[in-house]
Amino acid sequence: MQMIYSRNIPFIDAQSLAPCQAREALFKDANNGFILYLSDGVNSSNMEERIIRLETREALIWLNETSDNVGAFWS
Repeated sequence: MQMIYSRNIPFIDAQSLAPCQAREALFKDANNGFILYLSDGVNSSNMEERIIRLETREALIWLNETSDNVGAFWS
């Protein structure tokens, strides 16, 4: 597995109102598929992590998200 790109996304935690940073990373697997890892970055027992398998088109969309759309895969 190879990491293609990663980024941090600043946000305000709704519970504590503390500034946080979510992490997103795109990986390419041995079968030339793509895996998107999402972590909300909140260091607590409520930390949310997701792994999403992406097709090539979806990976390109993620890579080319504008700053207004960053974090869209959390929905």
